[in-house]
Amino acid sequence: MADTKPHVLLVDSYCSFAYNLAALIKKAIPESILHVIKNDSHTIKDLLPVLSKFSAIVVGPGPGSPDIPTDIGVVCDLWKVAKEDMVPIFGVCLGQQSLGVEHGGKIHRLQTVKHGQVSVVHHNGQEVFAGLPDIKVVRYHSLYITLKEGGDIEELAWSDDEDNGHICMGVRHTSKPFWAVQYHPESVLTDEGGLRIFQNFWKLAKDWNAANRPGFRSPTTIELADSHIWPRTSQRFSTHAVNKSLGKVSYTSVHVPDLNILTIAEFLGASDDSKRFPGQFSMLGCLNDSSPHFTHFVHENYVEVTTGSSKEQHDLTGKDIWTYLDEYREARKVEGGDSTVPFWGGFAGYLTYEAGFGGLGVDVPRKEGHNATNHPDFSLVWVDRSIVVDVNNNQVWIQSLLPNDDAWIQETAKQVAVLPKGPVEAPVAPEGSATVKFPSHDKYVKDIDRCKSYLFSGDSYELCLTGLTHITVSKENAVSTWDRYKILRNANAAPHAGYLRLHPTTFLSSSPERFLSYSRSPGAVCQLRPIKGTVRKLPHITREVAEKMLAGSRKEIAENLMIVDLIRHDLHNAVGEHVDVSKFCGVEEYKTVWQLVSLGLGGLEAQLATWFHDRCPKKRSVELLQNIEGFERGPYSGVFGYWCAGGGGDWSVTIRSVFLHDSKRNGDEEWYIGAGGAITALSEPEAEWEETNVKLNGVVLGFGASC
Repeated sequence: MADTKPHVLLVDSYCSFAYNLAALIKKAIPESILHVIKNDSHTIKDLLPVLSKFSAIVVGPGPGSPDIPTDIGVVCDLWKVAKEDMVPIFGVCLGQQSLGVEHGGKIHRLQTVKHGQVSVVHHNGQEVFAGLPDIKVVRYHSLYITLKEGGDIEELAWSDDEDNGHICMGVRHTSKPFWAVQYHPESVLTDEGGLRIFQNFWKLAKDWNAANRPGFRSPTTIELADSHIWPRTSQRFSTHAVNKSLGKVSYTSVHVPDLNILTIAEFLGASDDSKRFPGQFSMLGCLNDSSPHFTHFVHENYVEVTTGSSKEQHDLTGKDIWTYLDEYREARKVEGGDSTVPFWGGFAGYLTYEAGFGGLGVDVPRKEGHNATNHPDFSLVWVDRSIVVDVNNNQVWIQSLLPNDDAWIQETAKQVAVLPKGPVEAPVAPEGSATVKFPSHDKYVKDIDRCKSYLFSGDSYELCLTGLTHITVSKENAVSTWDRYKILRNANAAPHAGYLRLHPTTFLSSSPERFLSYSRSPGAVCQLRPIKGTVRKLPHITREVAEKMLAGSRKEIAENLMIVDLIRHDLHNAVGEHVDVSKFCGVEEYKTVWQLVSLGLGGLEAQLATWFHDRCPKKRSVELLQNIEGFERGPYSGVFGYWCAGGGGDWSVTIRSVFLHDSKRNGDEEWYIGAGGAITALSEPEAEWEETNVKLNGVVLGFGASC
């Protein structure tokens, strides 16, 4: 082999964990150049002119079955190329199943599905398993292969499941350079069966290339359309200097002991209240008639910008909404704020669940001019003036991005310093003051069964099923939306609470879950903090009991593991190789529930300009849920938060939240709440229904109801 860098091709079958696999390949073959394609982006005719230039190929996992052409794409043809085009290949999960099926094997369904399950794998110690003990691995599969007796595919590894019996877990071709495993070597809980398997594969690949491809030299570059090199960084702002500052933040800070954040919000007119860290920072946007408000529906080709009483439509022809927002913020970047303050000003607002569909190629069927919820998919305001409160240290920052705004800063600081101190009394929602229409129990249970049928067929690992609850408050019982927020905040305090009043949407949240935070460059760090697993707080549910119910549950651990592997994939896509899980399945206490929480971190090597565009729900799961649920989610299960003008941002998952449209405020108020849970192969319908009610309960308490 020449000293030039080897080129490796990763064929992605639309897997939720593809970039975890990419990171593992780069770790095993650190000098490699990794090209990524989708399994349906090229035909074998497209690939043949360049195939023999690669040193190795990895066929990744994905949803579906190897005997369905649209699920497997070009993969089935890779096993059949002529010797002059042959390249060493390693298959994972769907990749092993495809290798087996193409050589006479049979595909079957497991009796007990293994999604997020840890198993011991035994092996013969040969080939890719050389030098390894029995290994503990993570499995994500509902299908498996049995091999043709006396055929070309030989079993190397297996598991002896108590519920499924003997399952083939690793294979090789007897005469061609093809190897594969059924489990997921890239999972965070797979041990030596991960990195060392790939290191062994790379040694076998190099040896085969040396023996069978005389004169082979890895080229300097390989041109392959509809592919990308991983890791990749955004080229969207090639004309902008990274970290270029175009303005200065002006600010002052005052020490004000025992000042309640609600008091400041009411002093400002109760515009916005959201928290970055549990109990530490609260941000308040100080809006006025010059504050631009950006709204966009995903089926429209423009952004509407409202400033005071004027409205403009900005055409998006030739660019997408993400580029538009990136360019707007990039042109207004600032420096000079207090580095300990997470928000200096910038974008704040929410994105709906459907806002992420464009990057997936998933259609959102709508009639022109409106959508199912009537809430804009993008609703963001640009905040020039803000107040940030560190409630742990009684410090308040008054900030402005506007030039020559010191008079407002100093006057506001004086007024804040003399505001009333101490707690703010929250109103009480009388019992029976609202009518609550919960989702149908029978339909939800039926929908769970539909979800599980797709899990068993290999179309998904988990499906986050949602139901909508509608709350009607009569005109006689209505209170202001700010008072409603105070009631909710008191009933269900949460680290990512928020009040957003952005026409036409009123948005009250008691979300416990961070979606994503990213700090400023240089040395920026990205953090995701997923929550999967919920237990209602009751007098007898102590921490010890909650830990047994959550951290001691195979189902809850599997559910959390799947989301941890998913966020690792998302982080790897955004930041490259440097991703770590610093906390796995810790039990945390909230006002009304116990939760199972993990923490993923990634080091940013460049701007996170395309995060939201690239970090989308997974296509197959989104399409399945669209069909099962039969409604648009709107703001529910989207995100809300801020994107600082100095870089950095913090976005929370829009759960435990309630929404009101302005058109529903003239008479009786009509609010809606989304709630649900991740359905896995281990889900029990009645337990899932109870968990949904637990999540709903903290919100409906804000309306004097319970469930």
